[in-house]
Amino acid sequence: QVQLVESGGGLVQAGGSLRLSCVASGRTFSAMRVMGWFRQAPGKEREFVAAITWTGSITTADSVKGRFTISRDNPKNTVYLQMNSLKPEDTAVYYCAASRGEINIDPSGYDYWGQGTQVTVSS
Repeated sequence: QVQLVESGGGLVQAGGSLRLSCVASGRTFSAMRVMGWFRQAPGKEREFVAAITWTGSITTADSVKGRFTISRDNPKNTVYLQMNSLKPEDTAVYYCAASRGEINIDPSGYDYWGQGTQVTVSS
């Protein structure tokens, strides 16, 4: 089993920044090749945001490219999502996910999920 715990969400004004963190634990975490961030707004499907492999290869959604940056600290089993120039449409619950496979923008490609952290951007 792998446990994922997100933190760092909150309320911010448009144009502001937040940094989300996801700490992973569990004896099978070393088998997780990819860590990703997804988000889900009320009434909408879960949406891919960004993902990073164990070796640092990154894929970022077009909707956040240039504003959001994913990174990981392998010794700390932690993945970050730096979010800058936030917009009201970025408001959602943000989820951390882990996968044994390749980078995938489909949520079904991930094996473990965190509980989510709320990000609210006011206009």
